[in-house]
Amino acid sequence: MSTGSTLKYNTPISPTWCPGCGNYGIWAALKQALLGLNLEPHQVLIAYDIGCFGNGANFLKTYAFHSLHGRAIPPAEGAKLANQDLVIIAAAGDGGAYGEGIQHLIHAARYNINITFLVANNQRFSLTTGQSSPTTSKKIKTKTTPFGEIKKPVNPLLLSLDSGASFVAQGFAGDQKHLTQLIKQAIQHTGFSHLDILQPCVSFNKENTYAWYQSVIYKLDEHKYKPDNLTEAKKRAEEFNKSGKMPIGIFYQEER
Repeated sequence: MSTGSTLKYNTPISPTWCPGCGNYGIWAALKQALLGLNLEPHQVLIAYDIGCFGNGANFLKTYAFHSLHGRAIPPAEGAKLANQDLVIIAAAGDGGAYGEGIQHLIHAARYNINITFLVANNQRFSLTTGQSSPTTSKKIKTKTTPFGEIKKPVNPLLLSLDSGASFVAQGFAGDQKHLTQLIKQAIQHTGFSHLDILQPCVSFNKENTYAWYQSVIYKLDEHKYKPDNLTEAKKRAEEFNKSGKMPIGIFYQEER
């Protein structure tokens, strides 16, 4: 049973995200997950990236380390090696996680270090006003791709699966209850947990809106899916490109 209120994870500083930003849903789900796991603020350390999601360092009352862009994972790994009793979370946006910091994701998955990596994926560099990121879809026009993005986007789930992560999942910022459960399961997993979170950016991404996501996503656990087959997990990770449907839930989990 969880005790207390999520208010104990609040700081005196109010969030400065845009009204309607998906980060509010992630922030609320993360607090609910910590409460559900009976974790006190002093039992958790979160290493933050630079970016909109990284600004959560100011709004969430746990131990915090505000890292450089793309470098949320290294201090999280160091903290875990130094103190095995702490729950360690790395928090980043898609720009830092899958751009500047992509090598850290690959090697953390290889090592299977016992930390949780939460990525707010809004397909933009939103803090710097909406430039194309590694997950931006082809043909999308942004400030840095005025004629449309020509590069194929990174598939973070497939990358993580290929790199050896033992827990790979995807959630949606617009479904707080489901996301809370995924965060709890990611934290409880022993090994490297990667949770990619589909996060609408109401200011700079007019394509991937809440309504758009709700029209394409479905929950894996409602289709009797079992996350114990790596080959099947990889197929699901590529499903959107083939069918237009986007699964959320746990794609793969292996205790090792």
